[in-house]
Amino acid sequence: MGPLVPYIISEEFSLVIALLLGIAFGFILEQAGFSSTKKLVGLFYGYDFTVLRVFFTAGITAMAGVLLLGHYGLLDLDIIYVNPTFLQSALLGGAIMGAGFIIGGFCPGTSVCAAAIGKLDAMTFIFGSILGVWVFTESFPLLENFYTANNMGNMRISDFLGMSNIQFGFILAAVAVMAFVATWFIESKVNNRTTSVPHPLGTKYLLAGGVLFVVLAVVAFLPGRDDIIKSRIAEAKRQQKCVFREMSADKLANEIVNNYYAINVIDVRTPEEFDKFHIPMAINMPFDRMMDRQWESILRQRMKTNIFYADSDTLVKMACLKANYIGKSDNFILHETAGEFQQMFFMADAPPPGSPKHLNEVYNFRSQAAAGMQSLVNSLKNIGAPVKKEVTKVRGGC
Repeated sequence: MGPLVPYIISEEFSLVIALLLGIAFGFILEQAGFSSTKKLVGLFYGYDFTVLRVFFTAGITAMAGVLLLGHYGLLDLDIIYVNPTFLQSALLGGAIMGAGFIIGGFCPGTSVCAAAIGKLDAMTFIFGSILGVWVFTESFPLLENFYTANNMGNMRISDFLGMSNIQFGFILAAVAVMAFVATWFIESKVNNRTTSVPHPLGTKYLLAGGVLFVVLAVVAFLPGRDDIIKSRIAEAKRQQKCVFREMSADKLANEIVNNYYAINVIDVRTPEEFDKFHIPMAINMPFDRMMDRQWESILRQRMKTNIFYADSDTLVKMACLKANYIGKSDNFILHETAGEFQQMFFMADAPPPGSPKHLNEVYNFRSQAAAGMQSLVNSLKNIGAPVKKEVTKVRGGC
């Protein structure tokens, strides 16, 4: 439910949906025969590879969905949690789990499924699993050095192989197809089954495989969300259709002091430039990170006016164009740069004696506005401080 929570489905309601999905998942497992130890250990004895095909199908389906959602900006791939890889302990743990799979005839998930329909061997398996977890927990201080050895960090296989996610996706899909065909021949030989056409090459299987490779081809060759927005911006610039609504520094200062709750002042410079100086009450939304999911609530809302600024006229206009294509908010650009705003309000010199009246009026207005903005920042420190949104990675797995 990654792209739906919390934007469409609340985090609380997602737990209810997760419960219903868990019940449905258990029901499907039982109906598929996964509550039977014969079905599960058939993978190791070569007479039934249903488990391999089901898990491979689930994996490549999820992979294709994740890549497609990420390609069109519906899922932020950067916040997907990847378990750290401890190679040595992973190899040993995998061997232990495989042995337990063969001896007990269950994996942790299928054992719960079988226990739910009253199978005593599954309940015994679960008891043994809990006992094993307890023993491991109690002996962890003795095993910690071995467990944490060969730490490779949060690494994906594609990163390890030095290739893109989509390249690895094609390889994994091809491996899945070959595994389906190979296991069909192995099953046929072990079970003395004769057939002229391998079952995996039947019409419905070819159709499913075709859909998978079409999805991967879409991700690989068709423009994604970022590419579409960049092309729209380039087309608008080429046809000179760019119309920007500007706001002066004096107007912005007045809005900050009197109507700060109705505007979002957005700094699209780098965090380092933002830390050196930023307009009071500003939000730091670096230009190259504007498409991150964390900013959607600001760029898609219609309750406040967004005012963008930077140190470059080109950069702020590009940011405003990008915001127009990302969301539906009311967008303006600051006529002056960040440096000019700082000079006008926080570094201005008083007019010399005898200066025209309007110069004194401008100076007094800007001095009072600067004091008002600083007072507002002091009163609302949590809002006035640089806005830093932390990305939380959801941890989970089998």
